[in-house]
Amino acid sequence: MTVSNQKGGVGKTTTAVNVAAAMALDGLRVLVIDMDPQGNASTALSIPHTSGTAGIYDVIIDGIPLSEVVQPCPHVPGLLCAPATIDLAGAEIELVPLVARENRLRRALEVYLSEQDQPLDLVIIDCPPSLGLLTVNAFVAAREVLIPIQCEYYALEGLSQLMKNVELIQQHLNAGLRISTILLTMYDGRTRLAADVADQVREYFGERVLRTVVPRSVRVSEAPSHGETVMTHDPGSAGALSYAEAAAEMRRQEV
Repeated sequence: MTVSNQKGGVGKTTTAVNVAAAMALDGLRVLVIDMDPQGNASTALSIPHTSGTAGIYDVIIDGIPLSEVVQPCPHVPGLLCAPATIDLAGAEIELVPLVARENRLRRALEVYLSEQDQPLDLVIIDCPPSLGLLTVNAFVAAREVLIPIQCEYYALEGLSQLMKNVELIQQHLNAGLRISTILLTMYDGRTRLAADVADQVREYFGERVLRTVVPRSVRVSEAPSHGETVMTHDPGSAGALSYAEAAAEMRRQEV
């Protein structure tokens, strides 16, 4: 599953790591692939990702096996992460002349999954806030797209472009890709605007929108500064409970 939205600041990384942690805490084996050069998902999972650390850059550019870069998250059993380093910032340009440049992540992931003694239940790919070759690699490697949408005025801007890009990927590179899940984030129940945006999103996307909404939460924002997700930083907080419920709802949809 790829977590994507070309708009920045909508809670992509926060959603990716917290849904992954919630699933792992529920007994699943989950791998997070950090495709964002900022490496925020790696930070939230306490995975070292300084320049020079073996990471997803080495996998897609140099072709090293994914198994050599995947590390376990120290706070959550069953949660694994392939980190992103700042080296990934140059990967967009370096990918251009490479053969089968859109398929490099998918091939590495297929090999990795075939080698596992214990099968993985879920792979979550955290994308950068753009529609470049890193995001294309994530779309080609995935079966589903999860789109976090913040309940604010600009929420729906750019969404049509994201959907067009998903359609292009479906037509030319990955026919099995589908937008399966929409999660409303940064919901402020005190404002009429949040309710209006939520209504618009539900009207447009229908059943794909999770009933669970994620409220604005200081605990969610501060957890990465401790190298944790909110699921372990403050399990009883509103943000943690919302992500746990969202993860449970996603699992029910799969059944």
